[in-house]
Amino acid sequence: MRILEVNKRTPLLMQQLLAIWEESVRATHLFLSDSEIKSIKEYVPQALSQIPYLIVAENEGGFPVAFMGSEDGRLEMLFIAQACRGNGLGKRLLQHGIENYSINKLSVNEQNPQAKGFYEHMGFEVYKRTKSDEQGNPYPILYMKLN
Repeated sequence: MRILEVNKRTPLLMQQLLAIWEESVRATHLFLSDSEIKSIKEYVPQALSQIPYLIVAENEGGFPVAFMGSEDGRLEMLFIAQACRGNGLGKRLLQHGIENYSINKLSVNEQNPQAKGFYEHMGFEVYKRTKSDEQGNPYPILYMKLN
């Protein structure tokens, strides 16, 4: 497994990351409807192209299997292909982000308890909660910071 910062965001890479995003969201964001996922998916390519730091984990064949995005010490996104979940890849990516990009804050959907538990395991704690997400949808957001 190789972790690297992406400087050239090619159409192929964006397509591969979008597939990882959708697979991961469908496995972990069970509170979202199919139409909500499809709607959010429309904005993901823009987010991927605009995030200042895009870090990708590649398998031995050089194929992306996970990615995260960071800006100003915040983890903005972390998604892992279904086949690679539970193998410590998220931990490796987040540790890489903490060490190399000074990640010390993040936000997570309250209705995604696996992610919340993972971030707590990694030393983050909740310091704020909102009743809705940034778009005003009724999905509480937990804001977490590194201890």
